Amino acid sequence: MKSGGTPSRRKPEFYGGDFPWAKISDLEKSADGYVYDTVEKITKEALDSINNRVFEKGTLLLAMYGSVGKTAIAGIKLTSNQAILGLNILDDEILNIFYLKYWFQLTKEILLNRAVGGTLQNISKTIVSNLKVPLPKLETQKKIAAILDEADKLRQLNKELIAKYDVLTESLFLEMFGDPVTNHKGWEFKTIEELVKNKKYSLKRGPFGGALKKDCFVEKGYLVYEQYHALNNDFSFKRYFIDDKKFNELKAFEVKPRDLIISCSGVYLGKLAMIPENADKGIINQALLKVTLDEGKMRNDFFIFHFTQKHFRETFFDANRGAGIPNFPPMKEFKRFPFISPPIELQNQFAERVKIIEKQKQQAQESLQKSEDLFNSLLQKAFKGELVKE
Repeated sequence: MKSGGTPSRRKPEFYGGDFPWAKISDLEKSADGYVYDTVEKITKEALDSINNRVFEKGTLLLAMYGSVGKTAIAGIKLTSNQAILGLNILDDEILNIFYLKYWFQLTKEILLNRAVGGTLQNISKTIVSNLKVPLPKLETQKKIAAILDEADKLRQLNKELIAKYDVLTESLFLEMFGDPVTNHKGWEFKTIEELVKNKKYSLKRGPFGGALKKDCFVEKGYLVYEQYHALNNDFSFKRYFIDDKKFNELKAFEVKPRDLIISCSGVYLGKLAMIPENADKGIINQALLKVTLDEGKMRNDFFIFHFTQKHFRETFFDANRGAGIPNFPPMKEFKRFPFISPPIELQNQFAERVKIIEKQKQQAQESLQKSEDLFNSLLQKAFKGELVKE
């Protein structure tokens, strides 16, 4: 059991080689549970600089930072950054690696509870080493893994269908507006400062961490919006609150319905969500950026598609542009981002067509939820000894 490492980013010659170098995002993209390729590759010299931390094909990869508990199997020989722990079975007559993979999925909550860190939670190799894995007979382990494999295939099919709807929406965006970076359709470019409302704090990065320490939090009061809200578009999540005094002190960071909040660090850099109409009154924390658009110039939904468009993201702020924990560019740089600005009537037409796609996507999401519920039910039963009798 060992973790990977990150070759020095100060030596660009270390990158762009032939050896696959996995990051958490590669695990996230492993739809079938295997990593067959990585976005970044490193040179032989870079591999030497991290003490040849190589994972053979078949190694179980476990995320220790960010998406704590996420697993995948190495489908090729590769290395990784320090956020990933590679596990190999000492005796495969005692423990089946696929059984172990599913057991980590069951224990994800335990790992999260033991994680430390603020914006980006993490666990250590020691925490993983101290976990006790239940060991039924090997044949039982294989049967459990096989049943869970079938249930997992069903939810992966639903995820693939949802991904196809996302591709369809991106294709529609490109058909109507073209590539927002190359702008071959010749739209007018505007900066974010030209697109936000003409009022104070329409564009605001979260407060410094020191202004919002945990001892500021109270049981009830004004909600503190976190990365979770931007990542999951889930505003039912309410963890931290501040009182009247603190809220007035940090009023510049207040969010209101229809404001956009953008995640500014970690592997989910650039994820964003819109504050709903019925949202709690509150402020953003240090990991978020708030944008209040003038929707007479640019619709919120158009901005979301523009901002997350693949080429735009890769050009200006993609997480793969940095090592370790990626961060959003400084505000000075963000204010220079060129946004295409098609007529609002065309943006409205785009929104209407997206609405039809989203309706179909919603049906697929409901199917996915059912398959997720089935998988989780089987997962619980499997490790209670209720799925396969010995």
